[in-house]
Amino acid sequence: MQNVCYVIADEKFLCTEDGDLILLNEIDVQEFSLELIVKHKIKHHDGFDVQVMSVIPINLDGFKWVGLRNFLGQFTEAEFQTAGRALQVLRWHFDHQFCGRCGNPTVQHTHDLAKTCEYCAIDFYPRLSPCIITLITRGDECLLAWHKRSKEERYSCLAGFIEVGENPEQTLEREVMEEVGLSVNNIRYVASQPWPFPGQLMLGYFADYANGDIRVDQDEIISAHWFRYDQLPTIPPASTISGQLISAFVQQRKEHNSYNNNVAKTII
Repeated sequence: MQNVCYVIADEKFLCTEDGDLILLNEIDVQEFSLELIVKHKIKHHDGFDVQVMSVIPINLDGFKWVGLRNFLGQFTEAEFQTAGRALQVLRWHFDHQFCGRCGNPTVQHTHDLAKTCEYCAIDFYPRLSPCIITLITRGDECLLAWHKRSKEERYSCLAGFIEVGENPEQTLEREVMEEVGLSVNNIRYVASQPWPFPGQLMLGYFADYANGDIRVDQDEIISAHWFRYDQLPTIPPASTISGQLISAFVQQRKEHNSYNNNVAKTII
């Protein structure tokens, strides 16, 4: 069986000089003379074991190292998920080399993707933090926010981590109130997406505006506004769940308004 491998150094992927991510086979890895730190299998696909290896960063003629965020909008959702899994597996490896309870070194689990503290009999799996992300709608409008973590002016959905003792719907109501001061109702689940920055499971929802005026939380949000479905600002790419929620809303409003226009024409 042939293996292919993502090569990562300092959380950046080995790419061609043009910025295309590459997968190396075992012969390629030997030819590059890369100094291996650790290697893990991340999935089996079409007869291949897909692996990820962490290496000491070096300069390679004709190649460069690129962060995963640079591939947003370029990868398919499946490609992005696999690359994200590769990155998260390495983070897990380096973050759990010692037990968080007793401080003793951990060892690789015999068959799971886990680190084990043999003294405490505790297993440490890759971290996964559940989050909600929601698009609030009001007729033909949706509420989008420019988040402080975004380096460019890009408007997206509201999101937040689920806290201990909360269910996703409670988190959604709390985050919306904290970030923009609005109340919502008619919350409905749409879809989910793993997100590797740093390691979330995003649960996507639609929610209807109930009441309140926009009151932006200056800690996390730069600005937030209502936008018509046909007059949107710059939004995230379709490969993200935020982009998918917005696209689904736009399609719904187009179909709704097209139907209403056809009914009006028929009546006239």
